Amino acid sequence: MYSKAKLGTATAVAAIMASGAFADTITIATVNNGDMIRMQGLTDDFTAKTGHDVEWVTLDENTLRTRVTQDIATKGGQFDIMTIGMYETPIWAANGWLVSLDGLPPEYDADDILPAMANGLSHDGTLYAAPFYGESSMIMYRTDLMEKAGLEMPDAPSWDFIREAALAMTDKENEIYGICLRGKAGWGENMAFLTAMSNAFGARFVDEDWRPQYDSEAWSNTLNFYIDLMTEAGPPGASSNGFNENLSLFQQGKCGMWIDATVAASFVTNPNDSSVADKVGFALAPNAGMGKNSNWLWAWALAIPAGTQNEDAAMAFIEWSTSKDYLALVAENEGWANVPPGTRASLYETPEYQEVPFAKMTLESILTADPNNPTVDPVPYVGVQFAAIPEWAGLAGQIGQEFSAALAGQQTAEEALEKAQAIASEELEAAGY
Repeated sequence: MYSKAKLGTATAVAAIMASGAFADTITIATVNNGDMIRMQGLTDDFTAKTGHDVEWVTLDENTLRTRVTQDIATKGGQFDIMTIGMYETPIWAANGWLVSLDGLPPEYDADDILPAMANGLSHDGTLYAAPFYGESSMIMYRTDLMEKAGLEMPDAPSWDFIREAALAMTDKENEIYGICLRGKAGWGENMAFLTAMSNAFGARFVDEDWRPQYDSEAWSNTLNFYIDLMTEAGPPGASSNGFNENLSLFQQGKCGMWIDATVAASFVTNPNDSSVADKVGFALAPNAGMGKNSNWLWAWALAIPAGTQNEDAAMAFIEWSTSKDYLALVAENEGWANVPPGTRASLYETPEYQEVPFAKMTLESILTADPNNPTVDPVPYVGVQFAAIPEWAGLAGQIGQEFSAALAGQQTAEEALEKAQAIASEELEAAGY
């Protein structure tokens, strides 16, 4: 499967070299997640094949989103490639801010990209960002602690079971916390988690007439359940913990359960990094008995900002880094468990990858997330853990601060929700919804 793709990519690269194209240096803004760090370590392969050099600007999620948004909106021109996601891509493409990826050659096999990923990274049927990895969210849990608690994790657990298990696994004197969840403020941090969680509890961001719903009983149930659970069974300082902080806690053996991005599975099961690598199980994100799970849908993807002076080199890098060949390169150097997941259908047809313990659950989580019907009751927006409107990043960033403050005990859940309702109402009214 991968040998044919390798031949095709080699042919494309040979054509680049034969054309006498100039060797350029491209600047890439990316997130400090493990798969992106791994990509940086393999970039010499790209340079050897194309002659192009790469400079990296590696940032945490919140800082990355701020930097790339400011740069593209002001046409700053700092970056030739930006790491963005399903939220930004269709909005920025509609504004004319991104280069279409129609220029990728046939050998790239864009049709192999999972439809869930391709659809979320397209505008008017045209792909504007290529997924480096795709993800949903799921439960990662300590099998030994679950057994010690006398419990068995269902494949599709309820939030009530998660609370029962978290309390049973918690041993604060020995720094073992039953559950670790995002608390760090940010529209892509705690708001991603809480919005996906609220879907399972029957909550909505807005109703069908764009009236904010943070004053609803469903949102009160969501936020109070989350805060009570984290107070009783979560780690100290949880309001400062995002993806990377909780990953570190889990790898140190301090979390009984962690509900977060499916992409984390390779890191918690890697014996070089995780002290509990051989004691990890997986399950679907929880439900609340209303027909929706708390799993999201996301891709970290590579896009080319319009106006770059190095479009050809940037396109060559995207072809290299999101190709079947790149997956084979990672497998050769790091093993199949460490291949970037969730992007190509052919990966899940590869016998070696089918043996990876979390592959099936990752794919099932991705396929069951429905951005067009994310909630129990109908909504006028697209998106599972976000609403695909330009105003979301700003208003959700503010609301995330209020929810994080409530988790820290600086205000009640009701006070945070009252402020969230006011923020959303003001922002949406000003925008004309």
